[in-house]
Amino acid sequence: MNLEHFLKNEAPSWMSKDGVDADIVISTRIRLARNLAGYRYPRSFSEQEAKHVDDVVTNALTNINNVMFSHFTIKEMPALQRQVLVEKHLISPLLAKKEKSASVVISNDESISVMVNEEDHLRIQCLAPGFQLLETYEIADKLDSYLEKHLPYAFDETFGYLTSCPTNVGTGLRASVMMHLPALTMSNQMKVITQMLTRLGMVVRGIYGEGSENLGNMYQISNQVTLGKTEQEILEDLQNVVSQIIQNERKARQSLMKQAPIALEDRIQRALGTLRYARVMTSDEAATCLSNVRLGVDLGLIKGIPISILNECMILIQQGFVQQYAGTTLQATERDLFRAKLLREKLNSVDENSKEKGEEKYDV
Repeated sequence: MNLEHFLKNEAPSWMSKDGVDADIVISTRIRLARNLAGYRYPRSFSEQEAKHVDDVVTNALTNINNVMFSHFTIKEMPALQRQVLVEKHLISPLLAKKEKSASVVISNDESISVMVNEEDHLRIQCLAPGFQLLETYEIADKLDSYLEKHLPYAFDETFGYLTSCPTNVGTGLRASVMMHLPALTMSNQMKVITQMLTRLGMVVRGIYGEGSENLGNMYQISNQVTLGKTEQEILEDLQNVVSQIIQNERKARQSLMKQAPIALEDRIQRALGTLRYARVMTSDEAATCLSNVRLGVDLGLIKGIPISILNECMILIQQGFVQQYAGTTLQATERDLFRAKLLREKLNSVDENSKEKGEEKYDV
């Protein structure tokens, strides 16, 4: 497929399908960091070395028979296209900034992407809807096993897989889940939870990983330790922690419903009204409103709006996607105008579909 397909598709498979505990866990991601023996790491090698590693890795990937992949060279992309791929979680912000030979290989359904010459020679990433740690890891592991037969991985009997950053040495595994935690945030419990997770060897980040901000009550929770534990132990630890957070979020939601039902409904309906009628909207305001509406849908206070539409909207409101749809570079005020227009159009399309089916749109 050509790059235009991936840039314009706001509903990749891992966001449009239902998953386990999808009311709280938006998606599951497995990332495996790998390097080739005999080459310097990307941060220090020459353009010639970068090109050679890029060719070797992408040739191995494009020869896989049972998965359709598309290959794209990073430095051939304009900055806006790179930004859109970051917003879709197909590449990292670091890869988007690369000037030497680097690329990404993406499966047609966008559930798998392999970044070449990011921080490591290759990073395998698999995405799935909802809470599916073991299932997603199996997919990543299968691809990793195939590549290990065709590429000379850098592996040490004592330390495991060798990586550019010491924090990834060992399994090279980073498992993470994207969670929507509005009730825990509203009840001021996230600070305590974050501290608890740190003590357990986990890390809490924003929606785009390290260094990114928290948008719309979305939190990315992942393991921090990769050395001294097996892949199964890492996954089991994260599984247990996330399961507990899911329970805590559900309890917090019910508590809000009992303690302040009118205030909660007012907050949710105001957010819906803002999304449907506002003419100017920043990305922060849009993310907050989408979070409140999602909470309303999950609690049964709003009907007729599929979660998949709200997932699409979370992609649509990002700077790169707004400009992609506008077809030109926009100033901040212009982006805010266009963002509001996109959200109105998206929700109006849901309204029209509901009318055609004779459904009630919202409970008031």
